[in-house]
Amino acid sequence: MLTLASKLKREDGLKRVSMRDKFLVKELAELEANLPCTCKVHFPDPNKLHCFQLTVSPDDGYYQGGKFQFETEVPDVYNMVPPKVKCLTKIRHPNTTETGEICLSLLREHSIDGTGIKLFTDLLDFDDPLNIEAAEHHLRDKEDFRNKVEDYIKRYAR
Repeated sequence: MLTLASKLKREDGLKRVSMRDKFLVKELAELEANLPCTCKVHFPDPNKLHCFQLTVSPDDGYYQGGKFQFETEVPDVYNMVPPKVKCLTKIRHPNTTETGEICLSLLREHSIDGTGIKLFTDLLDFDDPLNIEAAEHHLRDKEDFRNKVEDYIKRYAR
């Protein structure tokens, strides 16, 4: 991240820095400053702020003890189009599919940064679930749902 921030400061007029990258320098600095201790941000390429990973390790609730990886890609037209967020860790959650897609309305409504941090804290949205089977399972048998979540954590989220 420092690499792009340095580029912005040394702008000599010859290179053009996208609005997306200008937004991201500020917003990602705020994100990192306010990130809970249960979350970590990783930039595989520090020159590409628009592609980063977030690791969430919930310390309470159904997902406690798991380690969940999210991949975020911010489009060129960011601020007009939301980031694409995918859960790379297989998870049993009403708002995430088996292939990692995340309910976009959930991200827009409940997560200021759009990265999914609040997905595990207190958020199980049953009004408009993306994974209907998981939502129905939770409503039908909370204890069995918890057992299934724990099984997923043991298999995929350690």
